[in-house]
Amino acid sequence: MPDDLYWDDTLLWSEHQSALLRRLAAGERVNDVDWEHVIEEIEDVGKSELRACASLLRRAIEHLLKLHLAPDSDAVAHWRGEARTFLFDARRAYSPSMRTKIDLPDIYAELREDARKDNIFPAAAALPDACPFTLDDLLARRPDLDMLLAKLAPPGT
Repeated sequence: MPDDLYWDDTLLWSEHQSALLRRLAAGERVNDVDWEHVIEEIEDVGKSELRACASLLRRAIEHLLKLHLAPDSDAVAHWRGEARTFLFDARRAYSPSMRTKIDLPDIYAELREDARKDNIFPAAAALPDACPFTLDDLLARRPDLDMLLAKLAPPGT
């Protein structure tokens, strides 16, 4: 198979490479495995899974911030449902090796700064500076939205 098949028809390339790898695993000698791209694709699968899980956590935290900052909004029920769905989906997407690679403080800091910068929510200035959530809080089997929201409240309230 020509090298440009990887760029021209990824589906056909992947089908061909998987067939070659199956033959190789069965003990047959094959010479035209595109090792460079196979290795790259395997690495990309892991990176994609990590990005997907981090994105779901980001969306969940975004909705938790909205719930905290606009508790009287007509959208509260929708935001709660979205937050819960994102947390459930993140739990399903999560694998233990992601624990040290998901940067919750960075995700939270970006969202906090966005909320403060846009000035949509005046109460955003009172958000905690440090991420109040742990990965375990967010990936709980049954996410407790009220507990998560309480972590956003100023101490003593």
